[in-house]
Amino acid sequence: MKTYRIKISSWTASFRYPNLISGYQPTLDVPPISTVLGLLNAAAGKYIEHSQLKFGYYFEYEAKATDLETIYQIELKTTKSGSYPSNSTKSNVMKREFLYNCHLYIYLQDKELVEYLQKPYYSLVLGRSGDLVTVDAIDEVELVKNTAPKNIKGQIIPFSENYLPGEIQALPKYFTNSIPRNNIGTEPYSVISCSARNISCDNANIEAYTDVINNDEVDIYFHHLKF
Repeated sequence: MKTYRIKISSWTASFRYPNLISGYQPTLDVPPISTVLGLLNAAAGKYIEHSQLKFGYYFEYEAKATDLETIYQIELKTTKSGSYPSNSTKSNVMKREFLYNCHLYIYLQDKELVEYLQKPYYSLVLGRSGDLVTVDAIDEVELVKNTAPKNIKGQIIPFSENYLPGEIQALPKYFTNSIPRNNIGTEPYSVISCSARNISCDNANIEAYTDVINNDEVDIYFHHLKF
């Protein structure tokens, strides 16, 4: 299968666990689909209606660590006319986990999306506003179809009907273009780190495509999005 492979790099990345707002902030080992689609929106400079999209991605990092982060909390005042932020703020220090020396490989067949990444409209980030990324390379590659993949890692795979070992998280596919934003397509996924080895797919009906990244074979799962 012919596809475009876009290599993206960042010094740091952080992917928030769903529903964790306060206290210690761990990071997922792989970005959710919504993060990758948000990155494409930033490159395009607009909200894209992904009614039909087939794409895959692979994410790797060198190390994981924890840092101290100062946050500023703004008091919310409620009156008869509604709620609004006040001028009162207070600082707080929290621990945040982050990933170091990260590389994201995105596989796309939509040439228009690839062209957005060639000249991004907005700054691209992997997680928070400080996790800036660069687009290192855009190549057209030929991937080999694999109906019995054994090298799935650095990805999230739908848990239903596949049941792959990994960290199970309910993650959204996308968000609406409204205020407030609402989740779209939330379902359980197996979050499989790039350090995973010998993931058994014997009982899963997974079709993947094999690529070679840094002399290492990786089986890429392609997500089919229908919103």
